[in-house]
Amino acid sequence: MNGNQEVTYALDFCAARKGRREKKIASSEWKSLAGEPAGYAIPRIARLMALAIRFEGLLREGTVQDCAELARLGRVTRARMTQIMKLRYLAPDIQEQILFLSPAKGLNERNLRTVVSRIDWDEQRRLFQNLGDARPGTKKCRRG
Repeated sequence: MNGNQEVTYALDFCAARKGRREKKIASSEWKSLAGEPAGYAIPRIARLMALAIRFEGLLREGTVQDCAELARLGRVTRARMTQIMKLRYLAPDIQEQILFLSPAKGLNERNLRTVVSRIDWDEQRRLFQNLGDARPGTKKCRRG
């Protein structure tokens, strides 16, 4: 047997570019089930809200032991995990609004900290409404 062996591989370098050559479909033609364009970006706060709900379920099921374990698994600090989990202290209707939030600039977890710190859900709703009125891009009707 010869000590020199030759191995030949067939490589397709154009495989990644194949999609670029296909006919592009306008993004307005793609619709999701909710009727939103396919390129619709889910707001970060909505993603964090969904994570908080999922994490609470994992804790309840016993899949994870505590928030410290969640933080280790998610490679974030325990303080950040606490901030995310505190979103579950919001009134249920506020949580729902956040989950189905349209892309609006200005609403983030940091802005919600004052709302989350309130125990009374009616007060949370009032503060949340004030946040919505103060966000850029929201319009107030003025009379006169």
